Amino acid sequence: MSENLIIFNARIVTPIGFTARRGAEMSQLRIIENGTVEVTDGIITYVGENRGESRDGYYQNYWHYNARGHCVLPGFVDSHTHFVFGGERSEEFSWRLKGESYMSIMQRGGGIASTVKATRALNFLKLRSAAEGFLKKMSAMGVTTVEGKSGYGLDRDTELLQLKVMRSLNNSEHKRVDIVSTFLGAHALPEEYKGRGDEYIDFLIDEMLPLIRKDDLAECCDVFCEKGVFSVEQSRRLLSAAKEEGFLLKLHADEIVSFGGAELAAELGALSADHLLQASDAGIRAMAEAGVVATLLPLTAFALKEPYARGREMIDAGCAVALATDLNPGSCFSGSIPLTIALACIYMNLSIEETITALTLNGAAALNRAHRIGSIEVGKQGDFVVLNSDNYHVLPYYIGMNSVAMTIKEGVLYPVN
Repeated sequence: MSENLIIFNARIVTPIGFTARRGAEMSQLRIIENGTVEVTDGIITYVGENRGESRDGYYQNYWHYNARGHCVLPGFVDSHTHFVFGGERSEEFSWRLKGESYMSIMQRGGGIASTVKATRALNFLKLRSAAEGFLKKMSAMGVTTVEGKSGYGLDRDTELLQLKVMRSLNNSEHKRVDIVSTFLGAHALPEEYKGRGDEYIDFLIDEMLPLIRKDDLAECCDVFCEKGVFSVEQSRRLLSAAKEEGFLLKLHADEIVSFGGAELAAELGALSADHLLQASDAGIRAMAEAGVVATLLPLTAFALKEPYARGREMIDAGCAVALATDLNPGSCFSGSIPLTIALACIYMNLSIEETITALTLNGAAALNRAHRIGSIEVGKQGDFVVLNSDNYHVLPYYIGMNSVAMTIKEGVLYPVN
């Protein structure tokens, strides 16, 4: 569903461009005081100064929204989540608080394997209902596009089920959030393949990739390239096959140890490498040179009490940095955009201008959507966030509290309260 809409008396704040912004470009925002945005059939058809929109009868076939001087930003893009799953792992959170590591919990049968068991036990309707609830919460925090990953089935039927849930939600007439689906069959090694990692990669390549491509269930293929999960060579083999099948590539890279995931992302021309807490200097340089978006997930570092990814150094090295929440049932049971913004500014030393770019245009680029969303420009989708203030600096200042008054999706208004 889309609408014709005119937003006027707005303080428009947006990055500019149809590709990712790199390095110093990330701090460059266009600001229009007393601005107007016109949306026709869900697409932006004018951005500029007010033109008398407050007059009675002006553009009678358009809804009118008086922003009253408040900031209007592009809709936020959460470019890394795992929002379709069964169960929860609250006890594991307490185990971590007592000192257990993420990998040790996995080794004792917890972690991803625990969620796999719970997800395999659910049917389509139960999975869909829970996932739809997450989408509504995302929308209230200004998210208009989200990436959703599979990876909690690790078998044929449940992986397909997760992706079909996402497709169903994406085809809903009254959806508030667009979904970009990613196949993450290589999220962990399932119990039935224990000690046979290469055979599992063969299964993903020979059976799953062609099936998912045939039914058009995912745009991207991802892999957890990490010590104790999937090796660089296994990851290379899977992603190379995925690329041949027409998938765009993403990686969970260098989260726990420096493992060469960032370098592999650059080698293969991936859309993004994500996490990157332990990315090497060489990996950062390689991503910058190859144009790989570095998607950073500060909520996960916060939840795991790990050092944050070196966002400031990545930007200074010329990288395009995106920010995402990593909503998932294990390492980060949070989709909080407000806290993501605060952590990025406080602990990763990003400016608020860089953070806005990271959550909009660069997040869009990490999903191959920068030509369609991520900035307020003619020809792009009419997706916006209206803040409850005329000052965008409230975004990190409201630590963990929502400063979004209205989310607008393709010209349709969704008030937060």
